Amino acid sequence: MDKAHSPRAWLHGRLGYAPREEALFRAALTHRSAPGPNNERLEFLGDAVLNLVVARQLFAAFPHASEGDLSRLRACVVSAEPLAQVAASLELGEALRLGTGELKSGGVRRESILADALEALFGALFLDGGLEAAEAVIGRLLGPRIAALPAPEALKDPKTRLQEYLQSRGLALPAYTVDGIEGEPHAQTFTVCCRVPALGLDAPGSGSSRRRAEQEAAERILALIGSGGDPHGS
Repeated sequence: MDKAHSPRAWLHGRLGYAPREEALFRAALTHRSAPGPNNERLEFLGDAVLNLVVARQLFAAFPHASEGDLSRLRACVVSAEPLAQVAASLELGEALRLGTGELKSGGVRRESILADALEALFGALFLDGGLEAAEAVIGRLLGPRIAALPAPEALKDPKTRLQEYLQSRGLALPAYTVDGIEGEPHAQTFTVCCRVPALGLDAPGSGSSRRRAEQEAAERILALIGSGGDPHGS
């Protein structure tokens, strides 16, 4: 029997869950490109359920983390890339119903489709079995990722870490200047310099956007601070 049309066996085998209302899960496993009820509304609900469950687990696991830290940690778990990885490990793409066009273009492997379908499944679980059922499955699927998260400090971007380092020592904030922009408008490369006069440091950075170039420059300044090396060395 087609797994997408009768998801009971797939749900039992992959999620360890026996559905009460199978139609919810048929919809959760149906992309909007296919006929019939699709998973867009369930994805909306599942996103909220997922964020609640993960937020509660992070709140307990990191009792001293700030709101910003918790938000960064949650993003490591619930963004499209990690969700698509979990979905792929479940072979979720094989259970999806997609329209002909999406099938031909490889939709069963597309990150956004897999992540959205997993969220839709969480929404269906919530409606079918309540928060307890959804939390049990989410915990099994994402618990190892939450346990493997780094310390919150490690998730701060280089500009934030550099700013906090300087502020904690009563030093002036760094200055970023754009030294050059090269390439066509759709494929530009920005070159930026980060200067910290209070420490006598400056470092270059480059990237496909000004923000990325600034982050690279800040990372280099942090490396110089950590190593005590020559700011103008290689």
